[in-house]
Amino acid sequence: MYIAGIGVSRRSRTCYRLNHENKWEGDRSIIPFSEDMSDVEETIKRIQSQKGVVGVIVMDSSGRAIRSTLDDESTARHSALLQQLCEKSKSVIRELDGSNDLTFLRLRTKKNEIMIAPDKDYLLAVIENLSS
Repeated sequence: MYIAGIGVSRRSRTCYRLNHENKWEGDRSIIPFSEDMSDVEETIKRIQSQKGVVGVIVMDSSGRAIRSTLDDESTARHSALLQQLCEKSKSVIRELDGSNDLTFLRLRTKKNEIMIAPDKDYLLAVIENLSS
């Protein structure tokens, strides 16, 4: 069984992300994305249950939250800023090497770690409290 916790398969430890064809895409295999939203909810719950995870946000490419475990105010603030951070990071990567692209972004501060898995149409962001 595969788990997309931060887009990582429990069995193969492969990083996955949702591509434009609604398939989980990773280095080792492609897992069809279920039409059933309960699978998405289950995955979000599984990520949220990990020690230290404060919130999970799934947003579209423009930064609008599609699903979040944070309150509305935090969701709006995080999704807008994280989308901008992701776009700026993509731009920097392309400036450095035009044939390269951003696939995963990890930002660590004194208090939190934010992990972002961007794709063409979606971004998955996980916020983790480092002190817990």
